[in-house]
Amino acid sequence: MPPAPATDPSDKDDVHAAAAGDRQAFQRLYRLHVGRVYGAVYRLAGYDHARAEDLTQDAFVRAWQKLAGFRHESAFGTWLYRLAVNVALMDIRARSADPVSMMDEDNIPDHGETPFCAAEREELERAIGKLPPRARAVLVLHDIEGWRHEDIGAELGMAVGSSKAQLHRARGLLRKTLGEPS
Repeated sequence: MPPAPATDPSDKDDVHAAAAGDRQAFQRLYRLHVGRVYGAVYRLAGYDHARAEDLTQDAFVRAWQKLAGFRHESAFGTWLYRLAVNVALMDIRARSADPVSMMDEDNIPDHGETPFCAAEREELERAIGKLPPRARAVLVLHDIEGWRHEDIGAELGMAVGSSKAQLHRARGLLRKTLGEPS
């Protein structure tokens, strides 16, 4: 898993204060970490803004509820990121998403970000959004979020070899969708 972003010096104090019920401290933590959390769940949600917003809010609600149990064994940002990814993965499971089918292109929203090349990024996001949910999850966690196959396998309940196979499959489907030679 990639390292958490540099923490604000008040991050630790805000975590302790928020765990004691200080809502303003939690609000500061929210502002500090919402971008990274949203980015991860947005990609896992297949680039669906509305769903990503809901999942981001769910992750922060759960963080607030579980904050008293945070053991400070890792950085708060790392703990929160992992919790948010779990929320997104549980959402994929709860939707009983067909792990084989591709998403209908009409269900993939348009995006307004300014990427390295807007047309290319939009095309790539649409292609990733059309991947089967488990293949998309493996691709996002490995290629975008920097997770190792061992961590992906443990998180998704699959063997390391299955994670590698899903990644290979996802990349192949992306190449096919984008019209690139295999």
